[in-house]
Amino acid sequence: MSWELPVDRDDCGPGDTELVPRDAAAARAIVRELLDEQFCTLLGMDPDDVVISDAMLVTSELVTNAIRHGGGLTGFSARLSGEGLLLDVADASSAEPRTEVTLPDTVRVGGYGWPLVRRLSKRVTITRLTCGKRISVLITLF
Repeated sequence: MSWELPVDRDDCGPGDTELVPRDAAAARAIVRELLDEQFCTLLGMDPDDVVISDAMLVTSELVTNAIRHGGGLTGFSARLSGEGLLLDVADASSAEPRTEVTLPDTVRVGGYGWPLVRRLSKRVTITRLTCGKRISVLITLF
């Protein structure tokens, strides 16, 4: 089982929005079901394992950033490979995520998501699309 909406369409229209998760919670539910059915059950892994939590966090951050900063979620894909969990999240903005540098005495609200995604993912790739970008990540599960 994998869950995909092609994220590299050439058209810039809204596409089939029924296939795009409406929010981060819906995306997490898709990834959780995929991991429960294909990873935890088959390999006898504990669904509360830290790698599952990491996958949920990365999913949440990517989708939230696409909605909040990327002009909306335009594509989503989650699948398992021999390397781990592969996530593709596409949005309507061509701007790459930024990491803000703050002084030690500066109170910062937000801005932690992208560094978390980079830290918890083995591989992160940003691909420019006709109408935005796709961020692809590999999260190792072993």
